[in-house]
Amino acid sequence: MTTKPKSGFGRPKGTPKTGGRTAGTPNKATREFRETINKLLEGNADNVAKWLTIVAEGDLKREIKPDPGKALDLLAKLAEFAAPKLARTEHVGNSDNPLQAIMKIERVIIDNAKD
Repeated sequence: MTTKPKSGFGRPKGTPKTGGRTAGTPNKATREFRETINKLLEGNADNVAKWLTIVAEGDLKREIKPDPGKALDLLAKLAEFAAPKLARTEHVGNSDNPLQAIMKIERVIIDNAKD
């Protein structure tokens, strides 16, 4: 297998990458998709509420048994489109320097009496 010689284009080796979008910024397609889903949910809020009520409470005419757990699951799935999932973050120290929680309570006396 032979390797081609580099043509001299690109950034030099060891140079940090620059440009592009910052970490955590959704790309254009993701943003547009979320906006579309939000508009769809907003425009059909009444229908979505009715559908969830039918699932939760059931409908004897349509022979749908009540299933509040499924209604909650559906609501959670819809919420994923409207609000992004947040990553879990765990804050830990190390063996030499563990994290410490410090609570400070301060009592402030305000004298409103005028001389």
